[in-house]
Amino acid sequence: QRRRAATQPSGLAPAVVSASDVDPHEQTMTTVMLRNIPNNYTRSMLMELLDSEGFAGCYDFLYMPRDYKTQAGLGFAFVNLVRHEVGERMCKHLSGFRRWAIPSAKSCVVGWSGPEQQGLHANVERYRNSSVMHESVPEECKPLVLVDGLPVKFPSATRKLWPPHEKYGVRARRC
Repeated sequence: QRRRAATQPSGLAPAVVSASDVDPHEQTMTTVMLRNIPNNYTRSMLMELLDSEGFAGCYDFLYMPRDYKTQAGLGFAFVNLVRHEVGERMCKHLSGFRRWAIPSAKSCVVGWSGPEQQGLHANVERYRNSSVMHESVPEECKPLVLVDGLPVKFPSATRKLWPPHEKYGVRARRC
């Protein structure tokens, strides 16, 4: 976590925090997790929202997991921003967001994704061999890579892809 300015003894003004006091890993984070997205939101709707809120061309990866059986969204998404500063701006701008394109009382919560899922490369590597990239999965349900705001071909899998199990996140047991 980022260290905050400490209060000087005797109640004086806060001390200045130098760049060396801030975790350098935090300054390189670019992937945020948006939570409390309405379940009926689609990837296209989320892209329209991000673009209309001033983030057009500022993200190069977007993935909004869905329930494979019902096709409903799971209420969260991963967005990789092109620069850390844009991620900070998104965190501030969309935290508490409630102007959804569909009726919903949900209030968006935005935070940094975990360290294992930071950056375009980490996100691509996480999903390129995932069942979510199987040909049976509708394109709208797959992760998306963008260049200058336009979708591009997702990097190919490096091994055989199996279709997803209908229960999201649960692996089928073999008898």
